Amino acid sequence: MEEKKTNQGIPTVSKVLPDGSIIELVYTPEDHKTHLAIYRKGSFTLEESVNTGNEHLVPISPGNNLLKHRVVLLPEQPEEYESVETLLQDIQAYLYRYVDLTPAFSRIASCYILLTWVYDVFNELPYLRLRGDYGSGKTRALLIIGSVCYKPFFASGASTVSPIFHTLDTFRGTLIFDEADFRFSDEKAELVKIFNNGNVRGFPVLRTAITLKREFDPRAFLVYGPKIVAMRNSFDDQALESRFITEEMGQRTLRKDIPINLPEIQKEEAQTLRNKLLMYRFQTLEHTKINKNLIDPSVSARLNQILIPLLSIIEDEGIKEEIRRAVSGMQEELRVERSTTPEGELLELLVELTTDTKEAYIPLSEITNLFIERHSADYERPITNRYIGHLLRKRLRLSTYKRHGVYVLPLTEQGKILVLAERYGIKKD
Repeated sequence: MEEKKTNQGIPTVSKVLPDGSIIELVYTPEDHKTHLAIYRKGSFTLEESVNTGNEHLVPISPGNNLLKHRVVLLPEQPEEYESVETLLQDIQAYLYRYVDLTPAFSRIASCYILLTWVYDVFNELPYLRLRGDYGSGKTRALLIIGSVCYKPFFASGASTVSPIFHTLDTFRGTLIFDEADFRFSDEKAELVKIFNNGNVRGFPVLRTAITLKREFDPRAFLVYGPKIVAMRNSFDDQALESRFITEEMGQRTLRKDIPINLPEIQKEEAQTLRNKLLMYRFQTLEHTKINKNLIDPSVSARLNQILIPLLSIIEDEGIKEEIRRAVSGMQEELRVERSTTPEGELLELLVELTTDTKEAYIPLSEITNLFIERHSADYERPITNRYIGHLLRKRLRLSTYKRHGVYVLPLTEQGKILVLAERYGIKKD
């Protein structure tokens, strides 16, 4: 992750060299210095610069505003840990001290933290989300979890989107985003681009700047990486929704042993964990890879996409099974939620109509009349042929055509309808 070359060298955040050596930026706020930690053949050193033969690498300046104001958090230096199992236990204990999460999500979040430190070996990633109303504890949970992720970058809905693109592109760390419920549609659209393009490698976001000579200068911003979000509601895009593993906050009585205000020692504990997790990255990055044997053919491709990176870094079979159950349950909730949308309710009718008819087509008016009979009380807007036709063609991508002056749905679309019904969680009786 490099910036523009200067006379003194190339300011560097992270780099893996051809010989397998790993370079990471570290920062010590006490003496206000940055160094490059370089890990070679089982040991590390802290350097003021690194010569690779072709390049002269230097750390980003400690005067960088994002570092100085703790918007991006870094380790101070690698620190030894006993084992991955004990490191995972330390993370879970840290989360338990400061935030009230369900036991299942606490273990998932702990595993996700490990995943953020080696995410760059995977091509797809899930996201974490904390969802709840004001005062539900989601911002506290975001801060606590985010503080021990890989190069966490803290932003909020009060931020403009442009610096988020630049910071993600420069640091390539974990986006920790609070209050993702944007009020303004333009800002929300830009944020959604980051989430839509950011969970699969190789899909940068293109943005155009204007140079001093008034020339357009398109630039690709790399936004791939782990992301943790706190928000009150959901995104409108169901495909985006399916990428999140979500904890519903505020549905439990707050444990009395959780401090209302975070003590100063919390920052020290997070710093110690970041140091140990940097050593975890150094020691495991080379050996971490996707385990295709974990793919479950009985579940959807999207669910496998979410599960496999998490499962690939965990050895404990009990934790693996817990993650499978939790994520499957969340996906089932999403399917149930989709089934109650206008599209889901229409699909339920279409499954029934296409199964029962002996004709080669179904008149659009028949579909509309049945929809009115079953669901008109749930809608403030009038249910018309035009509205149902819009749902069929634009939202469900089903074909209709005119026959004797009226629109009909051909029975040849039944195969598509059954596939869509399964995706929406609608069972055929």
